[in-house]
Amino acid sequence: MAIPKFQQVLFNRKPTSEPQEDSRVADIEAPVAEKTVNALDKEAGISDNSSDEAVPTRAAQGGIQKIQAVTLVWSKTSLIAVLCLLWLVTLANGFRTAILYSLTPYATSSFQSHSLLTVINIVSSAMVSALYIPVAKLVDVWGRAEGWLFMVGLSTLGMIMMAASKNLETYCAAEVFYSVGFAGTTYILCVLAADITNLRNRGIAFAFTSSPYMITAFAGSKASEKFLENVNWRWGFGAFAIIVPIVASPVYFVLKAGMNKAEKQGLIVPTESSGRTLVENIKHYFFEFDIPGVFLLAAGLTLFLLPFTLAASAPNGWSSDYIIAMIVVGFVLMVVFGVYQIYWAPQPFLKHKFLTDRSVIGACLLDLTYQMSYYCWNSYFTSFLQVVSNLGVAEAGYVGSTFQVVSGVLLFIVGFAIRKTGYFRWLLFIGVPLYIFAQGLMIHFRQPNQYIGYIVMCEIFISIGGSTFTLIMQLAVLAAVDHQHVAAALAVLFICGGIGGAVGNAISGAIWTNTFLPALQRNLPESALPNVMTIYSSLPAQLAYPVNSPERIAIQEAYGYAQTRMLAAGTGLMVLCFIWVAMIRNYNVKQMTQTKGVVF
Repeated sequence: MAIPKFQQVLFNRKPTSEPQEDSRVADIEAPVAEKTVNALDKEAGISDNSSDEAVPTRAAQGGIQKIQAVTLVWSKTSLIAVLCLLWLVTLANGFRTAILYSLTPYATSSFQSHSLLTVINIVSSAMVSALYIPVAKLVDVWGRAEGWLFMVGLSTLGMIMMAASKNLETYCAAEVFYSVGFAGTTYILCVLAADITNLRNRGIAFAFTSSPYMITAFAGSKASEKFLENVNWRWGFGAFAIIVPIVASPVYFVLKAGMNKAEKQGLIVPTESSGRTLVENIKHYFFEFDIPGVFLLAAGLTLFLLPFTLAASAPNGWSSDYIIAMIVVGFVLMVVFGVYQIYWAPQPFLKHKFLTDRSVIGACLLDLTYQMSYYCWNSYFTSFLQVVSNLGVAEAGYVGSTFQVVSGVLLFIVGFAIRKTGYFRWLLFIGVPLYIFAQGLMIHFRQPNQYIGYIVMCEIFISIGGSTFTLIMQLAVLAAVDHQHVAAALAVLFICGGIGGAVGNAISGAIWTNTFLPALQRNLPESALPNVMTIYSSLPAQLAYPVNSPERIAIQEAYGYAQTRMLAAGTGLMVLCFIWVAMIRNYNVKQMTQTKGVVF
């Protein structure tokens, strides 16, 4: 029976009785059009290892075969259910992000460590970047459902540890568990969205699953304020240790139900016992999940980036022995990681032809540069709004969440534009100049005694550019690979973004340490100088001075002095993005598809 045309548009299910010559070409009838699409495929280095659309790609890894089998046997109702469940997970994650974003300065201040925000972010960003490799392996080898459950568990453990932490050491360990778990669930959510959509509609699907941030941007900030006023910051973390597992677990059960159905139909072949001993299994998975690569990348990033924040407090500054040693050893470890991945890794996580693809390289460098630029100034933004702009916790959260509100609307517009035209690179030629212009304006307006409306205006422009990057960078790497390498390609992109965030935090920490404290020492009245380290280390101590008092004005001027330099560094870095945009191929996603079965 023929499928109605409107259903073909919404749910790209191909007739199983008519195999396609190229699994990525949808609805091409004319020979000329087919030749054009095949040429695009050849240029991108893409091929389909299966000539039969009714079965999973047998040459693919186990996790990929499982998700293909699920989409081949499930109904449109199941597809819609998964999309709605992913929307609910994003809603919970949005609340969690907004609340933790506002409460983290108070948590670190309770340990007298407000100025170590960037140190915590550097360590967690480095760990997250390194662990995308085994997570990508996990979802490709074991399956999306198993990886999802594991990441939700890590995130929950991190939130429990945060809520119970009594010192900075425990909080840092909790931050690593939380960041890895949260980033892992976000990453797998993106992989799942790619698994159940075709390229033409993927922008709309990403926009749909991101839309809850429009709600949480306001509600989350207000909830943060209520936690501080009526409970404490600990329950702001602890509440989500209960909420997130309840909301996230249905995704696992829906996927498992689909896999069980596929197994009964013979689409998933049960894995036979390999006969390996326990020691052989440990050795196998040690290299299968690239543990040596994880160690080299995490240790190298952490050792290389931390000195930029810690040098000012070292006994001899930059000439301190351990500062020099950390930079040298960190750099060497990162070089060894690159050499290991190219020449020595038994199981490299992405094929060489994709790692050298210009679109993948361009998108990854764009993400790295964008994240570097953003995190040059973002870590202390809510503190700035409260101390300098005299906003409350909720109001500062509203301004800080401008990105989520704007992107919730704009991503739908971008998604429909891509669906209509088939092309996405042209949007970068609008987004990059707008982002640079807005961040340059922010240098002028991020000062004491400036109208908050101008800051919000700049945030809106920044959000328009940034949300465009977020969507198009993912489409660019996904368009360059086949379905077997979706998870690995996204992992490379997320690794580059994580490295960019860590480097940006390192730059931010270095600027903050070398500008904010000296500015305080210059500007504070003599009567407040004995308390300068307390003021430097604690947000509540800064807020304790009344508005318009000499001490508060001195603190505001120090913030303005530091923030100007952070923004200038970030704006200068963004100029590189013009080069990276030129490297991305101008794909036509209307003529490409990667997935099988019932997909959006």
